[in-house]
Amino acid sequence: MSNYALLHIAKRALGLDDHTYRAVIERMTGKQSAKTLTETERERVIDELKKLGFNPSSVGRRKALEGKFAKKLQALWIAGWNLGIVRNRDDKALLAFVKRQTGLEHTRFLHHAEDGAKAIEALKRWLARDGGVDWTQRRHEAAHRETSGFKIALAQHQRLFPAADFSGFVGKAKDISGKAPHFMTDEADWQPVMNEFGRQIRAAKANRS
Repeated sequence: MSNYALLHIAKRALGLDDHTYRAVIERMTGKQSAKTLTETERERVIDELKKLGFNPSSVGRRKALEGKFAKKLQALWIAGWNLGIVRNRDDKALLAFVKRQTGLEHTRFLHHAEDGAKAIEALKRWLARDGGVDWTQRRHEAAHRETSGFKIALAQHQRLFPAADFSGFVGKAKDISGKAPHFMTDEADWQPVMNEFGRQIRAAKANRS
């Protein structure tokens, strides 16, 4: 695969919009278009995108992990990525985290509830401590059911717009999903909101680098 193609894959993987992508290229090379870069310049930009979380080794190879706790762990790991605290969204990084917490090499070895809970709760504590996710059962007037997706999206919004109030979050969530939070009762309803807020968080991070 050429470095030119890899640049565009990295752009999609990191969720960078055109403006942010060109800003990264210009900051690293003084140019604005990947087409005009030399191979050395493209490698320089790829190295910068790696620092922002792009993992070339995962291109085309991502698949669901095995094990009864794997889906939950993957969802929380991607939430950390969308919050800007997980630097590598690849499953290898998640498996390394699971091993540190449980001593087990893979999610498929998490057979007992206590092992699964150990990894899940450690990940939730990290998202609460560094990502600002409030897992407590608070009630909001505009939220019919406070799913995990709601709580993660709310934390993302607070990171993006620290001075905004809850009504601002409700408005942005509705603009993205087409639904008011009151009617977003399933985790899937919040996925486009979390993905869009994640894209904005990574773009802001890229602009600060």
